Amino acid sequence: MADLNELMKDKLGFGTAPLGNMFRSIPDDEAQATVQAAWDEGIRYFDTAPFYGAGLAEERLGEALSGKSRDEFLLGTKVGRVVLDETEEKSGLFEDGHQNRIVTDYSADATKRSIEDSLRRLNTDRLDFVFVHDTSPDFHGDDWIGLFEQARTGAFRVLAQMQKEGVISGWGLGVNTTEPIELALSLQETPPSMSLSATQYTLLKHERALQRMLPQAEEAGAKLIVGGPFNSGALLGGDNYDYGPIPDEVKERVTKLTAVAENHGVSLKDAAIQFSSAHPAVAAVIPGSSRPSRIAEDIAASRAQIPGDFWEELLEQNLISSHAPLPRS
Repeated sequence: MADLNELMKDKLGFGTAPLGNMFRSIPDDEAQATVQAAWDEGIRYFDTAPFYGAGLAEERLGEALSGKSRDEFLLGTKVGRVVLDETEEKSGLFEDGHQNRIVTDYSADATKRSIEDSLRRLNTDRLDFVFVHDTSPDFHGDDWIGLFEQARTGAFRVLAQMQKEGVISGWGLGVNTTEPIELALSLQETPPSMSLSATQYTLLKHERALQRMLPQAEEAGAKLIVGGPFNSGALLGGDNYDYGPIPDEVKERVTKLTAVAENHGVSLKDAAIQFSSAHPAVAAVIPGSSRPSRIAEDIAASRAQIPGDFWEELLEQNLISSHAPLPRS
């Protein structure tokens, strides 16, 4: 089994949601070049999911990594959604991905099937991390609690047993809200060891995560991977915030953060990656990209020198929490 500490270079990984044609259709050669650029820059942790383009991201990642030694990289995927052979017309985030129908199922049998399917699409014989995907109110509304219970008695037990047997290094939840991870960390029977929290511990949004999720993880000795560190691009001037339109109050906050950054000659991308990775419970940050040129930017951002005065001004303007561990200058 690959070693987490050795391979999480610069606490950076590669998130593959864009490779599933999220927001835009990208050519296969560009997808392959992007993964290769990540590899060439030294990134050795890759995160994916069946949901990303109905298996498209997994297939592209599997192809890109097929010539690499399996002992030289970490690989994580997700369960909770099963990709079927039948097709349907798609809309939303991944309307340009595969048109296969996807069903939500957190049962033990579906978990085992999902893992088998992912291994096939990824062209590998093993996984390092497996996350239970989107047992969360943002996807399922009030039904999320019932689905969480299905996962607790199904997916959680399957994955906990796999970790106990040494088949995987860690497991947990992969969600866009904090509550499911908080609830899972409180379980005595099957507490997760590694979860993926997307869009919740970022320079733009982190108060809720600091209240419960991160302290709970530290107390339990569990680790977190931060996905969506730019909140779907909103922090860097993009058109989306947490996979949807940008609210006016978020635009205002971005404007204030941008002004402070310009005042100190700091890149918000540098600040965002370093802010999210500074917390001791965070094992890695995984920006997603579909363009090779962005990978070198992410690596440079993790190593950039950021003056302490920048963080001090953010604190003075109440743009970051005083409880957040800050990067060392």
